[in-house]
Amino acid sequence: MAQVKTARAQARIRHAELKQMLEARQRELGGAVRERIRDVRADATDAPHDVRDDAESSQTDSQEDVEFALIQLKAETLTRITSALAHLEAGTYGRCLECGDDIAEARLRALPFAARCRSCEETRESAELRERSRSMPRRGSAPLGFDL
Repeated sequence: MAQVKTARAQARIRHAELKQMLEARQRELGGAVRERIRDVRADATDAPHDVRDDAESSQTDSQEDVEFALIQLKAETLTRITSALAHLEAGTYGRCLECGDDIAEARLRALPFAARCRSCEETRESAELRERSRSMPRRGSAPLGFDL
């Protein structure tokens, strides 16, 4: 009976630690996303008054594309963390979506929103890579079906 209480206490401690870690990361990313959006908006309101040549406009467009990609990446990570918090509350956090086994503690610490164990994630990534390589045109073939 004492072992069961100890196991439950350890599970509660782990749950609290993971929740705290995920919520801290969620706050950090949320703040970063809001700050970047604010910066982009501020830059956009200043932009109409600037006079730029084509090279400057091109560079500005590239910088804006990078900023947008960073915002999008952080927003996607934020969505994954929110999902991980929901799984934590449901009691399914830390279980692989594919095989149902526990995800290693070290993996969860490094990637707190991991949805798959390392083995299943590697299998999924390999399958995606194979699929992408099949859909790409072969070397030496032209897109219209003419070999050059």
